[in-house]
Amino acid sequence: MCEPVHYTVSYEINPWMDKTRYTDVELALRQWRTLRDTYLELGHTVDTIDPLPGLPDMVYAANGATVVDGVVYSAAFRHPERQPEGPAYEKWFADRGFVTHTAERTNEGEGDLLTVGDVVLAGTGFRTERAAHAEAQELFGRPVVSLHLVDPRYYHLDTALAVLSSDAGDPQIAYYPPAFSPGSRAVLRTMFPDAVIATDTDAAALGLNAVSDGKNVVVAPGATDLAAQLRERGWEPIPVDTSELLKGGGGAKCCTLEIRR
Repeated sequence: MCEPVHYTVSYEINPWMDKTRYTDVELALRQWRTLRDTYLELGHTVDTIDPLPGLPDMVYAANGATVVDGVVYSAAFRHPERQPEGPAYEKWFADRGFVTHTAERTNEGEGDLLTVGDVVLAGTGFRTERAAHAEAQELFGRPVVSLHLVDPRYYHLDTALAVLSSDAGDPQIAYYPPAFSPGSRAVLRTMFPDAVIATDTDAAALGLNAVSDGKNVVVAPGATDLAAQLRERGWEPIPVDTSELLKGGGGAKCCTLEIRR
């Protein structure tokens, strides 16, 4: 995770961002710390990277890299405003002994590359180019399934799809079908016939930008339909407010890069 010390909305690269709106950095810090403390209370380990001046979106750590089996695939951001984040995150991992691979293709880390069981679901359409999916498959040695995003509000895969369980024997997800092309919706129905289907309200609250440890699901408070479905299926939804960070287009998952050793 990366504390939002320098957080603001000073440019617009997704439909959630409006640089004319006031951003309250103190509120963002409080919400971020509550999210971090929630993970700690659940028994998880949280490592942090130092925030760098001039990189207000560095708080969205999920975009910084993808880590599978201890191998780090660096991010290569589409927009110039975020491009320095990729090397910063890659250096953090290299300094801690991880094997890192510098991406040749544009990709935005776990924003568009989500590990589900033995498969990587990969988003494209707005940020990550399809060629990066092939690059990730060669690096990780896992099947990578391309999914085409069609709604600019859901510009990263992790805004339209949440991994609920990465158990290879029973991988489970939640997703919002209108965010995907017809072919991609058909793929998801085939792969995950029992998936949780999010409502318009859930999606508009960025409820699918959630983090699950297989039992507890940290979710936006506004995603009430999603929380009810999760509870019915045996998960424990934990609402955590990240409304100030939503002004930049991110929620709990955007703020959380999972390290799979």
